[in-house]
Amino acid sequence: MFVDMPLDQLRDYRPARSEPQDFDAFWERTLAEARAHDLGASFAEVETDLALVRCFDVSFAGFGGHEIRGWLLVPAAAEAPLPCVVQYIGYNGGRGYPHDWLTWPAAGWAVFVMDSRGQGGGWRPGDTADPVGGTGAQVSGKLTQGVLHPDDYYYRRLYTDGVRAVEAARSHPLVDASRVVVSGGSQGGGLAMAVGALVPGLLFAFIDVPFMTHIRRAAEITDEDPYGELGRFLKSHRHRIEEVFSTLDYFDGLNFAARNTTPALFSVALRDGITPPSTVFAAYNHYAGPKDIRVWPFNAHEGGESAQVAEQLKAARKLLAG
Repeated sequence: MFVDMPLDQLRDYRPARSEPQDFDAFWERTLAEARAHDLGASFAEVETDLALVRCFDVSFAGFGGHEIRGWLLVPAAAEAPLPCVVQYIGYNGGRGYPHDWLTWPAAGWAVFVMDSRGQGGGWRPGDTADPVGGTGAQVSGKLTQGVLHPDDYYYRRLYTDGVRAVEAARSHPLVDASRVVVSGGSQGGGLAMAVGALVPGLLFAFIDVPFMTHIRRAAEITDEDPYGELGRFLKSHRHRIEEVFSTLDYFDGLNFAARNTTPALFSVALRDGITPPSTVFAAYNHYAGPKDIRVWPFNAHEGGESAQVAEQLKAARKLLAG
């Protein structure tokens, strides 16, 4: 069933934002602390059975100087710098295997895949540890890890890793630093939206069914995980509700959307109980840059899948032509 408002209401849904007064200062301080560590980006070429693609095992310093892993794939014949998609991954997935990421090299682009720290134990394997355990109580998963204070919160580390991933991608000689796109679905879509606001000069953003947007509403209207983790935490921490949401305001996609001027293509699915459509449209309607959205009425959290990728490839071709 359709899980949220009718589409005509969704298109006009632009709720008030809850924004900390020091939002910008918080992120300026966070990124300055990360950049105090040498990026240390390394690219070790690895042998694969992919005759038409070169693959590099990537390492770079993310939040706290911690090692973050990834892949860089480029067409085997590439000699000049290429446009590059920096790809972020959905909740509990990892970087997986090089052959998982062939779409963009097949289109003549580079793709830089960022592993998500402390994840990759679910639907795709990962290789990056999170040496910070967070402070205080949490329920299983990442959404409540360190949620009682913005400095301790897991997504402070992950969003910072996302910014540093763009910097690492731009450092490779086969990447055109002026033509970098950020992309992701669900958690990856939330990362693409945040990084698009935090990193200047990006070419485009692909933001699919984004997680971590309009978080309070999501927690109130869905029991599905990952937002269900937040509901379970607040069920036992009854007197800390406002404290938790005050932390989450620093990470809410609505506040990044209002600052994000990177041209973007969104997607939303009207039967999505994981990232409810109103939370996606709330971010889309606050988005400050040029934007378009694809609506998939009879789909759930899988969204447009390959059909959405076709839309992205079409948009990418126009980018290169324009």
